[in-house]
Amino acid sequence: MMGYAVKIVADPKAILQAWIPFKQLMGVTSVRTQEDYAQARATIEALLDEVGDNENHPLMDVLDYLADQAKAYEDEHFVIPDAPPREVLRFLMEQHGLKQDSLSDCAPQSRISDILNGKRSISKEIAKRLARRFHVRVDLFL
Repeated sequence: MMGYAVKIVADPKAILQAWIPFKQLMGVTSVRTQEDYAQARATIEALLDEVGDNENHPLMDVLDYLADQAKAYEDEHFVIPDAPPREVLRFLMEQHGLKQDSLSDCAPQSRISDILNGKRSISKEIAKRLARRFHVRVDLFL
C-alpha cells in the first residue's frame, strides 16, 4: 500500500448495520440465480430512469455495482453471438424481454425498427447508448 493514504476503515458491525436495510430495500445485491437476475435487471432499469445521463448522480455507484453483478451473471450464463450489430441488438432485446419502444432512452422506436430491419446502421452515439443500457462493449453495435 505504498504511496496511498488509507482512510479509516468502518467497523464491520457498522457496515452490517447499514448493509442489511440496504439489501432489504434493494431486493437483490448479488446475482446468483435467474430470479436474482430478473430482480437486478428491473432495479437497474429503475435506476437508469432516475440517473439518466448524470454521471455524478448519487445513485450512480449503486447502479454501477448492480450492473457489475448482473454482467458477471450474464458473462457466465449468456453468450452474445458473433453476429451483425442488428442481430446482437435483437438478441439482447430478447434476453432482456424488451420491445422496440423500451429502448426510447437510446433511440426513437422508429430508428430501432429501421436498425432491426436492416434499413439503417447503428450510429456511434446510439451504439454508446445501447452499450451503456446493456452493459456490453460498444463495438458489438458497430
